[in-house]
Amino acid sequence: MSQLKADFLIIGSSPLARLLAGLLASRHGKTVLLQARHLAGRRVRPGMHLSVGAITRPESWALLAATVPETTRLLRRIGTRGVLRRLDPILFADQAWGQAALGHIRHMAAGFGLAAERLPLHRMGPDREGLVLRDAVLLNRPVLEPALDRWLVQLGVRRLDPDMIIDVAGDGRAVVTLEDARIEIGQTLLADDAAILNHVPDFAWPALLHRQDASLILTRPVPPIAAPVMLALDAGIVLQQQQEGGVLGQGKGDIVGLAGQLGVLLGLPDAFEQAGQASIVSVSTRDGAPALGRVGGVGPDILAGFGPVGAFLAPALARWLCGVASPAENAWCGARLVNRDGGMAPVSDIGAMP
Repeated sequence: MSQLKADFLIIGSSPLARLLAGLLASRHGKTVLLQARHLAGRRVRPGMHLSVGAITRPESWALLAATVPETTRLLRRIGTRGVLRRLDPILFADQAWGQAALGHIRHMAAGFGLAAERLPLHRMGPDREGLVLRDAVLLNRPVLEPALDRWLVQLGVRRLDPDMIIDVAGDGRAVVTLEDARIEIGQTLLADDAAILNHVPDFAWPALLHRQDASLILTRPVPPIAAPVMLALDAGIVLQQQQEGGVLGQGKGDIVGLAGQLGVLLGLPDAFEQAGQASIVSVSTRDGAPALGRVGGVGPDILAGFGPVGAFLAPALARWLCGVASPAENAWCGARLVNRDGGMAPVSDIGAMP
């Protein structure tokens, strides 16, 4: 049996996990293993991947302004034109704090070159305010994920059986034994919620992270909603209309609670039919800002609470993991370490949406 070494093991099935695996291998010359599940054909998948979000921190908008063009160029090279979709998402809020946040988001987004327009009063209904963000980029996962998988094969990223049990050591290293090789891995990256939940034990669980129940509901076709993607800030719900007309709703709590809120948001409290549903446990941060870095300062690296924008930050995150990030990227990541405490500068944000 061969004795081999690898630089990184990435555990996660999201586009962010796949992009990081490919970037580490192709741009940074790292040997990478990936443990991910094939999601093709699943109608109800958690997460939405959008180049904008409910973000109030200016440094996050600045980082996105730099990385979104880089990421979209890469994705166009990897896949066909159908991997990306341009659209104008709407953010809206009913409560005073959410409406105040909308105003802040509008000014921040506009300050970094994104057309951000307040919707006319009552366009979204009585006492509800809305904001449209023009020309955002949405990842079309059913088309993108197979393209990413083909790209990873071309790069020589080795895929592990998704059901393989992997013991990640307290220092972030791991060993996997295959039929033809025993591979020692220098560092493990837990790149989505399921990976964090499966590999971070309770005794090492960071105080910043919070487990919570979340739900997804896919409706049968309904009339067009105000925008293909809508984010309800104060309800914590994301709506995404599918090509066939159904709406995928994602939010905190159980299926029954989400169904009630979804019916109200769609204006169909008693009339929509479900085409699918799922209950999951998600990981969020207590201050609403992303978290990354080594658990306990020495363990596996994690990525948590990135909301819809995580995949678009992949090039910067890959550089940071390899120690070649720009000063601005280093500053952004360094302020968002998972072990941050009250002694660090505040990075609280609205941004943790489902």
